[in-house]
Amino acid sequence: MAQPQSLAATAAAGDLATRLLEAGGVALVVAMLLILLVSQSVTSPVTQLAQAAEDIAAGNYSRRVSIKGQDEIGMLGSAFNRMAEAVERARKVQRDFLANVSHELKTPLTSLIGFSQALVDGSLLSESERSRAASIVHEESERVLRMAQELLDLARVEAGSISMHIAAVDLGGQLEQELEMLRPRATARGLALKMSVPDDIPPVAADPERLHQILDNLLDNAVKYAPDDATVDAIARLSGSAVETVISNPVGPHRPNPDRMFDRFYRADPSRSAAAGGVGLGLAISRELAAAMKGRLWADFDDGGNLRVHLQLPGSRDVSAGKADAAAAAVA
Repeated sequence: MAQPQSLAATAAAGDLATRLLEAGGVALVVAMLLILLVSQSVTSPVTQLAQAAEDIAAGNYSRRVSIKGQDEIGMLGSAFNRMAEAVERARKVQRDFLANVSHELKTPLTSLIGFSQALVDGSLLSESERSRAASIVHEESERVLRMAQELLDLARVEAGSISMHIAAVDLGGQLEQELEMLRPRATARGLALKMSVPDDIPPVAADPERLHQILDNLLDNAVKYAPDDATVDAIARLSGSAVETVISNPVGPHRPNPDRMFDRFYRADPSRSAAAGGVGLGLAISRELAAAMKGRLWADFDDGGNLRVHLQLPGSRDVSAGKADAAAAAVA
């Protein structure tokens, strides 16, 4: 009687083993499928990212990836697309910069080649013609040199390699000096130059030479592009712990775009800027110099339509106090 029971138990055990093996096989297949799906969900986006990176390296800066999601892979795809957009913008800026430099160099170089060739081959017969040609060659050479110097200044200040010697600078005295230098040009066009600096305005913390460069650029632009018989105002006022200089003037028919005024080579009126000898880098350099001195430079229009350029620099009460203490210690 025990033998049939033993056989039944053995059969049941075998059947159970078979079912377990079948279940294990199914589980293994499911696990393998899951692993395959997971690996594909990881490797496919990574492969797409790698291919997109290769495309961008080959010059296809508009390449983007279509990886979405809230997980790490989706975040990586979004970050990659943002990086690609930044690369594309930087490349466009570079192309525009090179195109602008080429354009700005073309005019003076064409004049230099033409008039120097005329001087060399003797085609200019009269003394007045030769004198005029020599004068143009000299002026255009200075223009190219000025452009090269401004490009070098811009590259240095953007790279943070320009040296700054911060000191307490009398803003009123600096403004007065700049205006006096420009007064003959302004008077010739009927322009009035006005300055208002209250007595309680403290010195500013700035590099004297760089502040001169900024104010010279701003006031030169105001005098150069204001309509005849207009008034150019330069005022200083406190703005919290900072000192703000505002230079305002009416504008002609070509209103500049305040948001683009400080871009490289920006010109509201290209023909007039070229005739005035402008390169289009002065305001871009000035903005970078202001930032290097922990200041700001921006532009807007007042209610009367006058263009206002704002230069904000930190007040130098601490610098002045430090110098006074040092002087007192030296006397003692």
